[in-house]
Amino acid sequence: MGAGVLRVTRRDSNRTPRGQGLSRSLRTCAALLLAATLVSGCGSLFGKSKATGEVAAPDVIYGSADAMLDQQSYEAAAKQYEEVDVNHPYSTEARRAIVMAAYSYYKAGKYDDAVSAADRYLTLHPGTPESDLAQNIIGMSYYVQVLDPKRDQTNARKSLQAYQTLLQRYPESRYAAEAQNRARILRDLLAAGEMTVGRFYLRHNNYLAAINRFRVVVIEYQTTVQVEEALGRLTEAYVALGIIPEAQSAAAVLGYNYPDSRWYRNSFALLQKHGSKPQAHEGSWITKTWNGDGKPT
Repeated sequence: MGAGVLRVTRRDSNRTPRGQGLSRSLRTCAALLLAATLVSGCGSLFGKSKATGEVAAPDVIYGSADAMLDQQSYEAAAKQYEEVDVNHPYSTEARRAIVMAAYSYYKAGKYDDAVSAADRYLTLHPGTPESDLAQNIIGMSYYVQVLDPKRDQTNARKSLQAYQTLLQRYPESRYAAEAQNRARILRDLLAAGEMTVGRFYLRHNNYLAAINRFRVVVIEYQTTVQVEEALGRLTEAYVALGIIPEAQSAAAVLGYNYPDSRWYRNSFALLQKHGSKPQAHEGSWITKTWNGDGKPT
């Protein structure tokens, strides 16, 4: 699945997380520092001049970090942004430097460092203009590490949680639409993972373990494409255990929502074979989950 594009714009926008505007000569100086790794002039690349021991001004350090970012030296840029916060924690640039360090670590593929920096930003500066960007960086850092449904889904769960937080706290964010789409993809992926394990248990006649997996899909991922099969598999597992009321309820909900489904046809035939038919029982957890009338809660 595509990782998408994490947008970060310059300071001429109200939402820009970049630093203070720099004069052309100052930015040129920063670029020269980057290219030649000089320790004089505008200040050290690491925030302190080796010759004098003096710490460069925050806008100078930030400017050199911007230059590194422009040249795609992402990890170096991240460390330079961190120098702003280390040497000038109360400066105007310090707050933005933290989130830009997170962004730079993300671009460098240092996802743990990106999450750590973004978390730090949200802890120190909740509700500030770049908060939604920091939250999005957390979601993206986990999202790009998501693997196929047969593998451990820890990163998928963390990414989904991060995107859900973004949507709850910043519903008007420019990242909201992208977060909504990725959250949908992640739910489908997590549901697919539960189904993969559930099928394995079902094949090996471990019906209770299988039911527990399919139950997760029905309760937590009702809007995914996996729920149709999950209801059919629940019918099958409950029939195998002789728990007919739950099997009937699963089939009834399945028939209400997917009347033309092959899973419903199979479930109907299976119940008929055992002298029964789909029926929603009031005490069934499946019926309760779906509002008692086959409609999802």
